[in-house]
Amino acid sequence: METNAEWAFGANQTHGFLSCYIYTIITRGWLTILYNNSELTLREGDLYTYSPGFEITILSSSSDYSGICLLADEHFTLSLPTVRDAICTAYFSMVELTSPIMPLKTDDFRRLRELMQMMIHYQQMGLPLSNDSLRMLYNLFLTDLSTVQQHSIREHRFPKRVEEIFLGFIGLLPQHFAEHHDIGFYASELCITTTDLSRVVRQVSGGRTVVDYINQMLLMEATFLLRQTSLSITQISEQLHFAEVTTFARFFNRMKGMTPKEFRKGK
Repeated sequence: METNAEWAFGANQTHGFLSCYIYTIITRGWLTILYNNSELTLREGDLYTYSPGFEITILSSSSDYSGICLLADEHFTLSLPTVRDAICTAYFSMVELTSPIMPLKTDDFRRLRELMQMMIHYQQMGLPLSNDSLRMLYNLFLTDLSTVQQHSIREHRFPKRVEEIFLGFIGLLPQHFAEHHDIGFYASELCITTTDLSRVVRQVSGGRTVVDYINQMLLMEATFLLRQTSLSITQISEQLHFAEVTTFARFFNRMKGMTPKEFRKGK
C-alpha cells in the first residue's frame, strides 16, 4: 500500500507488535521510529525491514512523508520456497543488532518500488487469479531483495554450514518457543550438540545467545496476549508453558521492567 504520515501514526494503534514482515521504501520526506528501544530515522531512498518480534513506535515525521509498504504474513512468508535464501534479509537486522535501515542504490530503489506497485495493482484488480499473481510477485520481490541485501552485507558472510544451522534454528523458533524454552530441544532437532548450537548463534549474532532469542519471542507473545486478549495472567503463563505464574511474572518483570498486571493496566 501507499503510505503517508497519517497512516504511519495510525499504525501505532497496533502497539508495535505485528506477526508479519514489513518492507517499507521511503519515497519522500523522513520518518522517525523507536525500534527495539533505539531511535532511528528513515529517509528518502531508504528501505526499512521489520521482522516479527520487535516493538516499534512511530515518533515523528515530515509533513510530506510518503512511502510504499508491503506487509506479509509471517507464516505465509516462512512457507515460501525462496525464504531459505531471503530469510537473511528479513532477519539480518535482528541478527546483527544494527539498524534495520538500508540505503538503496537508484536502480534497486526503482526496481523494488515497481514490484510493490505491481502488487498494489493486482491487489486492486481482484481477479480470480490475482492471489496467484501476488504470490509470484512476492517471491520475486524476496529474491530481488535478497540479492540487494547480499551485495550490501557481503562482508558479513558466514560458512554455509554455519548459516544452515542458524537458519534452521530461526525456522524452528516461531513454531516451538512457547513450549520449549531450553536449548537442548533445538539442538536435538538440528542433530547437533548444544555447544555447537550455542557457538553458531553467538558467531552469527555477534554475541547473542539461544536463550536471548527464545526470551525475545516469549516477551513478544506475552505482551500481545496481555494487550489483545482477555486471557488471565495465569492462563497466559500456562499457554507459554511457564512452570508457575510467579515464574512468568518474574520473567516479564525482568524483561519489561514491570509486572504483567502493571503492563496490562498501561502503567
